[in-house]
Amino acid sequence: MDVLQAMRVFARVIDSGSFTAAAQALGLSTAQVSRQVSDLESSLSARLLQRTTRRLRLTEVGERYLERCRQILGEVDEAAAEASGALVTPRGRLRLHSFTAMGTHVLVPLTASYAGLYPEVSLDLSLAQRNPDLLEEGYDVVIVHSVELPDSEMVAQRLGQMHSVFCAAPAYLQQYGIPREPEELRRHRCLRLLDPVSTAYSGDWVFERDGVRQVVDPGQGFQVNVSEAMVQAAVAGMGVCLLPNFVAAKALREGSLVRVLPTWRLHQRNIYALYSSRRFLDAKIRTWIEFMQGELPRILERDSADLDNPAYWA
Repeated sequence: MDVLQAMRVFARVIDSGSFTAAAQALGLSTAQVSRQVSDLESSLSARLLQRTTRRLRLTEVGERYLERCRQILGEVDEAAAEASGALVTPRGRLRLHSFTAMGTHVLVPLTASYAGLYPEVSLDLSLAQRNPDLLEEGYDVVIVHSVELPDSEMVAQRLGQMHSVFCAAPAYLQQYGIPREPEELRRHRCLRLLDPVSTAYSGDWVFERDGVRQVVDPGQGFQVNVSEAMVQAAVAGMGVCLLPNFVAAKALREGSLVRVLPTWRLHQRNIYALYSSRRFLDAKIRTWIEFMQGELPRILERDSADLDNPAYWA
């Protein structure tokens, strides 16, 4: 019996929650997985798992053994990684996830630059309006934006800060007038950008400036959860909208939208990169984080300069 292989199979059964799922992940049959675990128990003269038709449960001995297995396998994997240079040379497939707007407007250009620096790394970028389970879905790095540090067992590396601004099409403002104070929005068509993860955008809009706080109910008009669709609605003259700064900056530069209420900012959030562990960090993950730390603040600073340019204000 290959003890290390049996340890890996045993650990994968626990991580996957079943013999069948472990077999699929390992490219083995369910019978082979079951046999390896049984052989391991026989060699130890100890029961590691309590099996029922519906679930598996570690015995007390199994819990202790699993912990030691992880330590041993970690050391073995570290030695293999050092031998192959994975901790030194960025290579292999880097799996990334981000919300759609951040990915489209910011990460896609950055991945192109990163790929030029590290040609041995293949990049997979997944965009969706949700926070995925990093380990369950097999991502190396997940980019999120949050008011506070995400409540997660993952490592969270802060990359920068974003906020949102109000915009509208010039034609809409010419017809309905330019709001000069937040309370004037009650007389306008307010387009609402919904946050699919939290309810931060689904309630009142809270404005703050120089210690003054104003609250506006945006009403129940048009609402959408993807900023690119919101841009199209605003360009079409449907009303005043709230956009992330990196989305608004592009629309302002193109002239399709102008900024209103320029001295107010809302929904300030931190941008984080989440990854599984600092220990034995793969070179492709390490270099991607370092690259983002260097490049993202520069992009956000450029966009902020455009947002604060009076030439783009209504």
